[in-house]
Amino acid sequence: MMNVTDKDREALERLLKIARGDTGQSRRVADFLLAWWNAGQCGGFDITTAWGLDAAIVEDVVTVFGLAVRANNYPDTLGYGPQFEAVVHAWRPELVEEK
Repeated sequence: MMNVTDKDREALERLLKIARGDTGQSRRVADFLLAWWNAGQCGGFDITTAWGLDAAIVEDVVTVFGLAVRANNYPDTLGYGPQFEAVVHAWRPELVEEK
């Protein structure tokens, strides 16, 4: 398991919180996070989407992008599966199987 810094964890958790909202910035953050979760099903992330984000959020996106690259794996391997599943439920409900 890779070392996740406090800065990484704090940035990711802030982005996950934003992605649970229902604003334009929430949608953009969700798109970014879901591109890491499963770009094939959830869609990629158009870098120009970040133009609509506040500067502090962009800093968190950059931090989490670095984390994703260093992790060389999906976020559930870092213990964030349930949080990412919640983002899928909120922003890609068509991908959620009914139980």
